[in-house]
Amino acid sequence: MNQARTLITAVLCFVAFGPPAAAQTRQAIDVSKLGPQVGERVPDLSLNDQNGKTRTLGSLMGTKGVMLVFFRSADW
Repeated sequence: MNQARTLITAVLCFVAFGPPAAAQTRQAIDVSKLGPQVGERVPDLSLNDQNGKTRTLGSLMGTKGVMLVFFRSADW
């Protein structure tokens, strides 16, 4: 019973906190090369919404602009 509890605890810690620090090798990322930056103008684009209607960035732009939010998810 104690071995099972220890194994479950280890798995939960790995899932919650990731692998031990020694196993992580992270490289510095130059975010200026990853796409539009905060405050930068982006070219007009057109995409289909959830109903299949074509939307352009210009059609969504209000008097104060528009906020683009990029969300990355492994669940899609």
